[in-house]
Amino acid sequence: MRTDSPLAAKQRGMAVISALLIAAVVAVIAGGMLSRQTLFTRSLEAEQLRVQGSARLQGGLQLSRQLLWDARQRDPLTRFGQPWAKPIVMPGSGLIDTPFEGQLEDEQGKFNLRNLVANEQVDEEQVRAFERLCEQLGVAAMVRKRIVERVVEAYPRLLNPQRVEQAPKGNTFDSGRDTSPQAANRPLAPTRPMLRTLQDLRSVKGVTARLLETLAPYVTILPTNTWLNGNTASAPVLAAYVPGLSLQRAEALVRERDGGHWFINRGDFVNRLRMPELDTASVKVGITSDWFRLRGQARSGQRRVELEALLQRTEDRLPQVIWSRVGV
Repeated sequence: MRTDSPLAAKQRGMAVISALLIAAVVAVIAGGMLSRQTLFTRSLEAEQLRVQGSARLQGGLQLSRQLLWDARQRDPLTRFGQPWAKPIVMPGSGLIDTPFEGQLEDEQGKFNLRNLVANEQVDEEQVRAFERLCEQLGVAAMVRKRIVERVVEAYPRLLNPQRVEQAPKGNTFDSGRDTSPQAANRPLAPTRPMLRTLQDLRSVKGVTARLLETLAPYVTILPTNTWLNGNTASAPVLAAYVPGLSLQRAEALVRERDGGHWFINRGDFVNRLRMPELDTASVKVGITSDWFRLRGQARSGQRRVELEALLQRTEDRLPQVIWSRVGV
């Protein structure tokens, strides 16, 4: 004989359903809390990695500056084989895979695009040198022309240098008009933003990521005009820089140089070219460097923080950090 009424059975059913709903809600809330906790933990780990990585990168940066300073004090030449040119590795521990590892590059061993404009004028000899380098690297004529135009547009330049040379020396009046006697002395303002790195050329039509990778070992952009360092320049850059120097002859010079016969001064470099017909006054190749790029990283497990920095070395103090970029 049944003692439960239909109402009691219904109430028990509702109680079970309510209990299940409450359990589901609690499970959702708990899952949300767990997800937020996991996200918070990961964010905390990422921030901790960023702070620790930045500190290690600063340590690597200071070590690089000291290496460059010591090299200048010990040897007037800037050449491969010196401590700055070797990989920089700070020893790790059981908890840290690599506090810092990096490499300094001599930027004056590359073609400096800033040299395309000198004394507020387009340097035609440097333009021809860049074209010769691009020919060796397989860069299309139209693309290299656009690169030159982009560089020139980024710096002040005189609209008519011939008028400046011919202008009367005694007349300094400038009315502000184009017909003023001193109007030719006013440089044309840049029409494009100044370039800091090769990556800034991405906006140039025809310049692709692959092309930038091709140019990177041979081309740089520095804040000022520079001479090429014959002791660190590659054979393609030397062949492009010196009119009439074949790539084969440049490769032979580089092999001889890297074998320990460094260029001890500019005269030594010119003599070893064996090109008596060359106008050496226009060949701006030296044997020292003031500009270097540091690329490095700090690694912890699968995570890493990367650093890129441009350093300028002077004779009286530690190299300055012109700019630096940190990324995870």
